[in-house]
Amino acid sequence: MFFCKFRKLISGILIGFGIGILLVLFLPPVAWICIIGLGMLIGGIKFLLGK
Repeated sequence: MFFCKFRKLISGILIGFGIGILLVLFLPPVAWICIIGLGMLIGGIKFLLGK
């Protein structure tokens, strides 16, 4: 049972790593700044609404 969950975790990490490498190769740095800014904005809103 533990091995099955561990295998799913490893596969999810590898898929995310592969998608991340593709995004780094194809997106310019300005797009990364916009994505990080939007992520921080959404995270801040979730943090404020969560309390």
